Amino acid sequence: MVIGKGYEDGFLSEHEIRDLTAEALAQAGLDGKRVLVIIPDHTRTAPTPLFFRLFHELLGGRAAALDYLVALGTHQPMSEDALNRLVGVTAAERAEKYRDVCIFNHRWDLPDTFTTVGTIPATEIEEITAGLMRQEVPVALNKLIFDYDQLVICGPTFPHEVVGFSGGNKYLFPGIGGPEVINFTHWLGAMITSMEVIGTKHTPVRQVIDRAASFIDVPKLCFSLVVVPTNQQINKSANLKSANLKSANLKSANLKSANRQVGNPQSAIRNPQSQLAGLFIGTPEEAYEHAADLSAKLHIVYVDEPFQRVLSVMPEMYDDLWTAAKGMYKLEPAIADGGEVIIYAPHITEVSYTHGHIIDQIGYHVRDYFLKQWDRFKDYPWGVLAHSTHLRGIGSFENGVERPRIRVTLATGIPQERCRRINLGYLDPATINIAEWEGREDEGILLVSKAGEMLYKIGKSANRQIGKSANRQISKSWRGNDLRGMGAGSTGGYQG
Repeated sequence: MVIGKGYEDGFLSEHEIRDLTAEALAQAGLDGKRVLVIIPDHTRTAPTPLFFRLFHELLGGRAAALDYLVALGTHQPMSEDALNRLVGVTAAERAEKYRDVCIFNHRWDLPDTFTTVGTIPATEIEEITAGLMRQEVPVALNKLIFDYDQLVICGPTFPHEVVGFSGGNKYLFPGIGGPEVINFTHWLGAMITSMEVIGTKHTPVRQVIDRAASFIDVPKLCFSLVVVPTNQQINKSANLKSANLKSANLKSANLKSANRQVGNPQSAIRNPQSQLAGLFIGTPEEAYEHAADLSAKLHIVYVDEPFQRVLSVMPEMYDDLWTAAKGMYKLEPAIADGGEVIIYAPHITEVSYTHGHIIDQIGYHVRDYFLKQWDRFKDYPWGVLAHSTHLRGIGSFENGVERPRIRVTLATGIPQERCRRINLGYLDPATINIAEWEGREDEGILLVSKAGEMLYKIGKSANRQIGKSANRQISKSWRGNDLRGMGAGSTGGYQG
């Protein structure tokens, strides 16, 4: 049973959040138990400080242990100061009031971090992927979880380029997962393409992740959050049709507005980064179901016509292109054939702090560039190949000629020479005046002031008009390449 509420036109009050959390924790019966809370890092908008204090209030002194594990994937480990900021405490508070609380980085970079809990058989993979792939997938994850009696997953749900929507068991895989299952799932998502996957509730990748999580015998309780960033602006003059918000159709959620208007300081929690529109607590699978439904209504913006140019302004929570690539993923479905998305992030100077050396070797390319030269690329980490093709977008590769559907240009601190080397466009960020991009939607130009979390798509009638040749090529290449015998490739440590 899911405990939860969600609003399409308002936010949960602190009283509601506390009551829902208290009810769920009481039902879980965590007195005397060791509890590990799995949370996202700073690259996800979430009211993590609120839940850090709330869990301590409700479980501190009652649970035998209350610790935290940051689901880094392969993002860089966070410093102590960064961890304190993540959970909203000062160093003094951490040393005194929260001295018994441990906050761990997921050390993906250390082989001893992992233990293997099972293997998904090749026959099952073949069934899940409808014959697209056939191979065994070993399932490994951070062995720290087995020092605890209860796992609590606490994180937001947004449209996602690999799995459809984030949340649920995705905080285990890739969050604290081992390289084999992570490489496999990301490449599977790349095979299907981000254009097809993003914003889709049930996908083969989600099935694989849920199957991997089934090997974990530690009880799991999931707090699925639906967050609306307070500084996310949608320009009403853009002729953007927001998602149909009339009915969330969430069976266990009370979705009545209850006279709660957006931004009402008397009824909603005020947070400098976000407000909570939905909270659903249950098993990871159940909580995800409800959170994804509400996310689809709050985080997807439908447009009448595709745009020729988009300026994606990336917030500083994305500190390299690896994470800031979401400024492309979330806009690709709304870009016209031959159009351009510009990732504007002057603060970013690195492609990837973890995988940059590999990307320098392979560059950014459409999926078929890799598939049709598979012997050349098969031993690179599949997750890095997936990131490459997700950022470059759909397109074709025929007779040695690559034709991406759209252009991807960086207006960052990454030098022009490196941009060219990795097969991306370059624009000097100093030449961009953001104000000049405002209010030009009628010209086919869109400014997204906080890109990376809201997904932009075009309506069904327009959707049939973009990417026609590329989509035909995608369908054709699925059937033209026998991938059932593909091995796991280089594990390479990718979990991002």
